[in-house]
Amino acid sequence: MGDLLKGKRGLVMGVANDRSIAWGIARAAAAEGAELAFSYQGEAFGKRVEPLAASVGSDLLLDVDVTDDASLEAAFAALADRWGRLDFLIHAIAFSNKDELTGRFMDTSRANFKHSLEISCYSLIEVARRAHPLMSAGGSIITLTYGGSNRVTPFYNVMGVAKAALESSVRYLANDLGPEGIRVNAVSPGPMKTLAGAAIGGARKTFRHTEANAPLRANATLEAIGGTAVWLLSDWGACTTGEVVTVDGGYHVLGMPQSENL
Repeated sequence: MGDLLKGKRGLVMGVANDRSIAWGIARAAAAEGAELAFSYQGEAFGKRVEPLAASVGSDLLLDVDVTDDASLEAAFAALADRWGRLDFLIHAIAFSNKDELTGRFMDTSRANFKHSLEISCYSLIEVARRAHPLMSAGGSIITLTYGGSNRVTPFYNVMGVAKAALESSVRYLANDLGPEGIRVNAVSPGPMKTLAGAAIGGARKTFRHTEANAPLRANATLEAIGGTAVWLLSDWGACTTGEVVTVDGGYHVLGMPQSENL
């Protein structure tokens, strides 16, 4: 165990199972001495999260629906009662109707567009607003994005638009909260074998393609993403805010596949 985050307390939102990116971040933060709380939505996810939380010494679990104001208020009130402060927050929440992540983007329904943007983007604003009063000594907020926000990615559709809005929100929140010492950043992993990643059509082909063509010839790992997050959460990241930090083996710098794969 290290001590980069010793004495810091953070809320992790969005752990689905032990392959979740949020879990990779939580595990790395705990290894550096952080004390953690976890949120989940619904009993089924709660049963998955509870043993993971226990493995890093956490018994503070909160059932949160980010589309419900009363649920959010209750969760942050519980954090205030238990801890009185918050040093960091991990936002790893996104959703879209899987049926609309195929076909043409122009066929996205109004209802799914609004729902996707509300959960995948607006929820960051909601939790930042509520975390802000608990970060009176400064803090760090991290969300998760993906390269489909600025480059057309097959089967990503409305989620690309949601992530573009999320990245813009990161910049605006960073500007709002910077004077109070609160940093806001996004981490952008490449394709991952996660529950969320599996919902994207052609996920296996995409994973193999990026691994074969990225400069490092490797996709991101939970350990690499966790290490990046620890830097952003720790005092070493004190002057980094409003950024989208890409962790994808360098794939995002390419203009086309490697010559052997053309």
